[in-house]
Amino acid sequence: MKLKKINEKLQDGLIENGLTEANALQMETFSTIKSGADCVIVSPKGSGKTTTIVLNVIQQLAGKTEESPRALIFVEDKAKVLEMVALFEKYGKYTNLEVYGVNEKGDMDYDKNYVSTGIDVLIGTPTKLNDMFSTAGYNVNRLKMLILDDADPILRLRHETKIMRISGSIAKTQRLIFTETLTERIEILADKMLVEPYLFDMDEDGEELDEEEDDIEEE
Repeated sequence: MKLKKINEKLQDGLIENGLTEANALQMETFSTIKSGADCVIVSPKGSGKTTTIVLNVIQQLAGKTEESPRALIFVEDKAKVLEMVALFEKYGKYTNLEVYGVNEKGDMDYDKNYVSTGIDVLIGTPTKLNDMFSTAGYNVNRLKMLILDDADPILRLRHETKIMRISGSIAKTQRLIFTETLTERIEILADKMLVEPYLFDMDEDGEELDEEEDDIEEE
C-alpha cells in the first residue's frame, strides 16, 4: 500500500490480505492521523472507515508493547466489536499488538482481569467501556488514541455522557471521530472533546470536499 512511511509489518499484513492500494479515504487522512492531530472524518457507508481506523492504529502502535491500553475504540454494538477485532487480527498479523474487544454480553470480572494483564488496543461499546473504566481504575496516562467509529448511531443512543466521562479522565491523547454524516450531536461532541480538529468531508465519489483546521461548529 503506497502510504508515506507505512510500518513494514503493517504493510506485510495488508499485502497478504490483498490491500495493495490505498483508497481515497486512506490516502487523504493517513498523514494527518499519523501526525497525531485530532480529526473528524466524514465519509459514506462502504468507504473503508473501519479499515482506515485499524491500519492507522497499527501504524501508531506497532513495535512497542506496554501494559496499559494505548488505543481505545468506541463502536456501536457487539457485531462491530467482533468485526474490528477480526480486522486487527488480519492486518496486524505480523505485529505483536494485543487487541481485546468487550461488550455488554461479556463477563465483567473476566474482561477487567484480562485487560489488567496488559493489552494494546481495547475495543468496546460505550456502556461496557464506561462500566469498566468506572470500576477498574485503569491507567489512561499511556493512551495515545481515542476513537469513535460510526459516531452517528452511537450518539443517537445518547451515549455522549459515557464517552465524555472517559475522555475527560484522559489528560492528553489523539481523538478521532469517524461518521457517515456530520450531525449537530457530533459537532457538539467534537467541540467539547477535540482540540483544533481537522475536518475531512468526503463526497460519494471519495473526493475530499473540505479540510479545515478549525472549530467544527464553523463548518
